[in-house]
Amino acid sequence: MSKLTASDLKSHGAAAIETALAKHSAVVVTVHGHDRFAVMDIADYRQLCECDLDAAIAQSHDDLAAGRAVVESAQAHMARLNALLVADSFAKVRSRARRKA
Repeated sequence: MSKLTASDLKSHGAAAIETALAKHSAVVVTVHGHDRFAVMDIADYRQLCECDLDAAIAQSHDDLAAGRAVVESAQAHMARLNALLVADSFAKVRSRARRKA
């Protein structure tokens, strides 16, 4: 993977990116010697996003097959989430009270 510095970008702009991407599929932009950003062609980025979605769908299928999913109405879902929030808030209050004691 090629690297560009922030000053390369400041001096040469998008042309620096185009030149680097002509030789590599992705380019790392460094700022003060540290890797900060990755730049790639938009078609490669879209392909990467599609792969992420495919992986999420596969994980959801695995969760369903393993019984790690809850099937419920929207109202039941909201009630369950609210109960979790209340329980979490209660636990935080108890934890603070113990620290003060």
